[in-house]
Order: sequence, then structure tokens, then C-alpha cells
Amino acid sequence: MSPTPRVERIDHVQLAMPPGAEDRATAFYEGILGIPRVPKPPELEARGGCWFERAALRVHLGVEGDFRPARKAHPALAVTGIDDLFRLLEVAGHPVRRTEDVPGTPQWYVDDPFGNRIEFLPA
Repeated sequence: MSPTPRVERIDHVQLAMPPGAEDRATAFYEGILGIPRVPKPPELEARGGCWFERAALRVHLGVEGDFRPARKAHPALAVTGIDDLFRLLEVAGHPVRRTEDVPGTPQWYVDDPFGNRIEFLPA
């Protein structure tokens, strides 16, 4: 008898971005968040967008011609040195918002350069 199928993990998160904004994505995801930009497979390169990956952490940005930012849906990233990251984000013009929707569980959010919401949690 075969095992019951189940989802094991998230392989990657894909967010959208406007056309031609790869440099802005790289400045934010690689420059500030420290996730290295990696080459996309050649068959996907013509679509635009960019991928950022380090080990199991994978954030892909795909181009949408009628782009609208994700304001509610979001990835939540576990961060070491979270206070230092917040300082970098603030200096770079990305204000960090703190909430505590669940009492005793602080959450922090920032918008990427395109308005997509990103959540940060201490690792």
C-alpha cells in the first residue's frame, strides 16, 4: 500500500512585479534582504522577472503587464538580526510597520519596491 499523499513544504514563493523593474527588485531582494539573485532557466529568461535564492529560501518575481501589488497575500520570512534589517529597510526608504494582531505575537511588515507586502518574523 502506498503512503497517503501530503504536501511537505513550500518550494518557492512567487510575487509579481511590473515589466522592466528587475534592477529595482535586485536592489531590494539582494541588496537589502541579502537573498542572492540567481539566473533563471534560459527558457524562462525571455519572460522577464528575476529569481532570488539561498538554499531553501526562494523568492521568484514574475512580470505582469497589468501588475497590481499583493497587499493582503504575502510571504513571511524568518530573519536573524531582525532589528538590523529593519534599520537597513528604513534607511532605504521602506518603512517597517509593526502589528500585534494576535496578542503576544508581534509581526512586522514592509512593502517591496512594487507594493507587495512582506512579513518578517524573528528566526
